Amino acid sequence: MSPFYRATPNPSAPWSNVAGSRQDGRVSENPILDPDAVLWSGEPAGRTLLVLLHGYGADERDLFALTPHLPAEFAIAAVRAPLEPPFPTPGRSWYPIEGLESRDAVHTTRAAHALLTWLDEVASEATSIGLLGFSQGAAVALQALRLDPERFAFVINLSGYATPGELPGDADLAERRPPVFWGRGALDEVIPAALVLHTTDWLPGHSDLVGRIYPELRHAVSEHELADVRAFLEKQLGQLG
Repeated sequence: MSPFYRATPNPSAPWSNVAGSRQDGRVSENPILDPDAVLWSGEPAGRTLLVLLHGYGADERDLFALTPHLPAEFAIAAVRAPLEPPFPTPGRSWYPIEGLESRDAVHTTRAAHALLTWLDEVASEATSIGLLGFSQGAAVALQALRLDPERFAFVINLSGYATPGELPGDADLAERRPPVFWGRGALDEVIPAALVLHTTDWLPGHSDLVGRIYPELRHAVSEHELADVRAFLEKQLGQLG
């Protein structure tokens, strides 16, 4: 089956001028999400908020295109990552992927803190919050869950990974075991095997895991996977009431 959503940079992606957001081998100490760059499906007040976090070289529009295929009961917000990738890569980035420190836990944690800060400002009236991330966005979603286990009802990890290292919230997370959907392609050559192995070992002890491997899928999202995501989301809606 051909991918429904491809992990391909969008050449028409906008470039915002968020202060301190340029990714030139350095990382802003305090990355900030641009509130004006968020795409909303509706008001979050009194509803479950589903936040979409795109992958490297994409922008908020990529995952927002999936909105018609997701349950309408959610208020959906697609956010834009705070960093600009090095030229000529288009789109946005949650953290650097170049160099030896590309997967240093501190970068993922800073991005997750930026997400938590934005949620403080916009999600106070939502009844609950779930996260759906692809690739880099999925890594940030899991890191945010680890930083604040009480805040999130569930996480959907599409072609992403759990960042190695321990966080203070991990013990609480192991007790709570929130629902986590992890879907990945068997032919994915983007996420290193070591990170896949780490995630395979880590997630079962820290979540109520639903895992799916799609045999012919690369670093993308297929129609089959999207159908599984929708089923997972509908189950969460039923449990959240």
